[in-house]
Amino acid sequence: MANINMKSILAILVIVLVVQMNGSVAQENTCAAELGGLNQCAPFVVPGAANTMPNSDCCAALGAVTHDCLCNTLRVASRLPASCNLPVLNCSN
Repeated sequence: MANINMKSILAILVIVLVVQMNGSVAQENTCAAELGGLNQCAPFVVPGAANTMPNSDCCAALGAVTHDCLCNTLRVASRLPASCNLPVLNCSN
């Protein structure tokens, strides 16, 4: 009887882990799709661009990106130079 209960508990734990992993993958895919829409903003963020005022398409794409997605992406991007053995970026000057 105790063996059956232990197997049941293990099965439930496995199911919970699989559901959490799938949710995490779905969240990553959603963030990637949201970020893909930011292509609309490319002409406005290039240094030296003639027009730096975003149009309504860019603003709509930016508005569609969740706060967590954008912040996590910026955090990951800020770590890239160190991961590539390059000097850390300093944008304060």
